[in-house]
Amino acid sequence: MGKKQQNPNADPLPEPNKKRRVWFSRIDAGVDPNDCIKIYLVSKKEEVGTSDGFCIDPVDLNCFFEEDEKIYGYQGLKITVWVSSISFHAHADISFQCTSGGGKGITDLKSALEKFFGDTLLENKDDFLQTFSTENNFVSSVVSHGEELQTKASSGHITHFNGNSDAASSDLEVVRLKIDNLAAGHLYSRLVPLILVLPPYQHKGYGSHLLEALSNVAISENVYDLTVEEPLDYFQHVRTSFDIKRLIAFEPAQDAVKSAVSRLKQGKMSKKPHIPRFLPPPDIVEEVRKTLKINKKQFLKCWEILIYLGLDPMEKHMEDYVTVISNRMKTDILGKDSQTAGKQVIEVPSVNDEETSFVMFRSRNGEVGGIQMDEDQAKTQEQQLQQSVDERIKEVKLIAEKVSQKHV
Repeated sequence: MGKKQQNPNADPLPEPNKKRRVWFSRIDAGVDPNDCIKIYLVSKKEEVGTSDGFCIDPVDLNCFFEEDEKIYGYQGLKITVWVSSISFHAHADISFQCTSGGGKGITDLKSALEKFFGDTLLENKDDFLQTFSTENNFVSSVVSHGEELQTKASSGHITHFNGNSDAASSDLEVVRLKIDNLAAGHLYSRLVPLILVLPPYQHKGYGSHLLEALSNVAISENVYDLTVEEPLDYFQHVRTSFDIKRLIAFEPAQDAVKSAVSRLKQGKMSKKPHIPRFLPPPDIVEEVRKTLKINKKQFLKCWEILIYLGLDPMEKHMEDYVTVISNRMKTDILGKDSQTAGKQVIEVPSVNDEETSFVMFRSRNGEVGGIQMDEDQAKTQEQQLQQSVDERIKEVKLIAEKVSQKHV
C-alpha cells in the first residue's frame, strides 16, 4: 500500500502542545520632574553650558506636568535650563536616549516648560546667547522709569527689619513702577510681576526690606489694606514675622493681646462646655487695618502667635493653648457645631463679651447638623485635623522663635 503524499502547498499542521507567546510592552512608571531637571541662574553667556552658574535648588516643578505630575515616554531624560539674570530669558537643553509610549503617551516637554517660563523661554540657543549683549541694560532701563522709594516706618524714621542683614548694610534701592508704565509691561511679560528674590540673595533680609517698602507705600497712600494673592509658604513666613514686629510696637493691639492672654491663663479650657476662640475685638481688627494696613485674615494669623509670645512660662499653658488652636481650626474646617457632639451652639450678639454669648441645645437623635459618619470616617477626620493642628503649632513656634531672637 503506497503512502499518501502530502500537498507541498498545504499549510503545515500546528505542532502539538506548543503555545503562542504574547509580549506585553513595559508600562512606563514616569519620571519625577525634579529628578531630571536642573535650573541654573547665569549672568554671562560663558556660563551657559557649564556648571559655573548658580544652581537653583530646590525647585518644585511637578505641578507644571499634568499627568500625575510626572514626565512620561522618555528614557535617560536630562533637562538643563539656563535663566539669564540680565534679561530673565531662559533656554532649555533637552537630551534623552529614546522615546516610547509605554501606555501613558509622551509628555509634551515644550508645552510644560512654557507653563513655567512663559514667553521668556527661547527655543534657539543662539538667540538666548545674544540677549546677554542686546539686553545688557534691561534692568537699568526699567529702573530708570521708576520712582525710588525710601524705606521709612510710620514714625518717619528709616528702618530695617533685620539690622544685621546684608540688606541693611547694602546700597539697596527699592523702585516703584506704575502698572501703566511700558517698562512695567516688559516685566509682566517676563513673569516678574511677583515678589521675587533671586536665589543668591535669599535669606539675607532683602525680602523683608521689600515688604517694609510695600507696607510704607500702603500707609503713606492710605490704601484700604495690603493683600497678597496666593502667597507661597516661605513668603507668608517672612510676611508674618514682619507684621508681628509691627504689631508688638502697636499699643492698641498689645493691650488686646494682654487681655486675651490673661483669660487664657485662667486655664482648664478642655473642661469648658464652649471653648472661647480668643479672637481680637472687632474694633482692634479695624484699627490694625486702618493704621498698619494689615487685613483681617493676616491679622488673625499674627494674633495666635502674639498670644503665644505673651504666655510666659509657655510650658504651663501649652495644653490650653493647643486646645484653643485645635478648636479654632476644627470650627473653621468642620463648622461651628463640630466642637460639641450631639449638641448645637448658636452665638448670640452681646454688648458684654461675644466670646461667652451663646445658646447650646441638644440635637435630635444626637446628630449634629443631620450629618452622620461611620467610625472609620470620624477617625480619619480626627487624624487629619490633628495633623493640621500639629503643623500650625510648629509654624507658630518657628515664627515666635524668629521674632524673639530679633528682640533680644
